[in-house]
Amino acid sequence: MTTATIETATIDHVGARAPAGGRRARRGRTAYLSGQAAEESVARHYARAGRQVAARRWRGAAGEIDLVVREGARLVFVEVKAAASFDAAAARLGRRQMDRLCTAAEEFAGGEPMGLLSEMRFDLALVDRRGEVRVIENAFGLDW
Repeated sequence: MTTATIETATIDHVGARAPAGGRRARRGRTAYLSGQAAEESVARHYARAGRQVAARRWRGAAGEIDLVVREGARLVFVEVKAAASFDAAAARLGRRQMDRLCTAAEEFAGGEPMGLLSEMRFDLALVDRRGEVRVIENAFGLDW
């Protein structure tokens, strides 16, 4: 039996090889933890408003949904964006990501008792550098 060792590496911004676990990995870990903290803040925001958080970081074939919240019979799919300011956070959501979120939401709703007939809404939750939360309800347009 032959055993192979694979060394992983990352490329830094000037193209030099850096060992795995270097600067890029630390930035990625920091972004991951920051995203988790932002999602937790938003989940608490919805819970304080009396809404039930049904799923966190739900993953389907089409992608991940940060939070799924129940508002009575309605499903609310929440995309969380964190940045230094609310405007910068909002700018991080693009059309392709909205399309993926809609497809993932359809997949999630397919497992619900009402299926795709479930009432749905898409919210954008913004978190600024101070940890303040601002929710834009129905951020993708008309209710589905």
